[in-house]
Amino acid sequence: MGKRVGIWVALAVGLWLSAGLEAQLQVGFYDDTCPVAEAIVLGEVSRGLTGDGGVAAGLVRMHFHDCFIRGCDGSILIDSTTNPPNKAEKDSPVNNPSLRGFEVIDNAKDQLETICPGVVSCADILAFAARDSVLLTGGFGYDVPAGRRDGRISLLSDTLIDIPRPTSNLAQLSQFFARKGLTQEEMVTLSGAHTIGRSHCTSFSNRLYNFNSTTDQDPSLDPSYAAQLKQQCPQGSTNPNLVVPINPSSPNFMDTAYYSDILANRGLFISDQVLLTNPSTAAQVTQNAVSGLGWRADFAAAMVKMGQIGVLTGNAGEIRSNCRVIN
Repeated sequence: MGKRVGIWVALAVGLWLSAGLEAQLQVGFYDDTCPVAEAIVLGEVSRGLTGDGGVAAGLVRMHFHDCFIRGCDGSILIDSTTNPPNKAEKDSPVNNPSLRGFEVIDNAKDQLETICPGVVSCADILAFAARDSVLLTGGFGYDVPAGRRDGRISLLSDTLIDIPRPTSNLAQLSQFFARKGLTQEEMVTLSGAHTIGRSHCTSFSNRLYNFNSTTDQDPSLDPSYAAQLKQQCPQGSTNPNLVVPINPSSPNFMDTAYYSDILANRGLFISDQVLLTNPSTAAQVTQNAVSGLGWRADFAAAMVKMGQIGVLTGNAGEIRSNCRVIN
């Protein structure tokens, strides 16, 4: 079974790459200049997951948020500064405290700078780490075209414009993805990443309490699931650290249970459940729920395509020596 999945995923990604949508990056980019690059990243991701299995979801989400803001340029990794004063992307309420796994990127970068100084970009490290997170939690990987260079700008304000919200409706989600060159079908496919990870209660508590002027609870939410969530996220709680798994049945495994939950009205976010509000997206949710092989192939291809949004190549940008600080 694993071999069949690997062949299918490789074929899907290969077909997408052969379409010539983006020729600036290439698989095996570091084969000559730093052949251990991908192995080192994989090792650090594996170590990170040993200490905290949730790091995988954090790295996949980090790559997504990086690519949707100024393209896949590693700007999500840059720290805020006081001189000159600048609030960076990572400190936005959209990203903080939900993003995690920065130390995995730092550790990989430290090793690579020792072995291959000034060669491997932080943006590529993040793209590799997201792929490795999928591999280690779902048993399927894919080739990542590399050659990205690092951006020099990171602004908190950009996150308020370009990142979809957990309260987004289907039209808004489709528009967010369309602006980045991704189709509605790819949006549904990439939403499957919610099968791993966790959420702070504040991201969905509006569905449990005071939903609108006529009802306290979102009527599209399964009542028994809502009761469970209310126990985990009590009304009026001021604890900012309360979290729940997005996909309770398999929170650390990359599978299609996320889509099964949506069909059972157990999607955690409004942005999850709205995938059933359109016949086309609802049909895709149903198909994904029963076809794990098909979803894996589509997900791999969509991740490769997303990973090439707005990339810097050639002499553009830089290769940061520290992923947190521009050179």
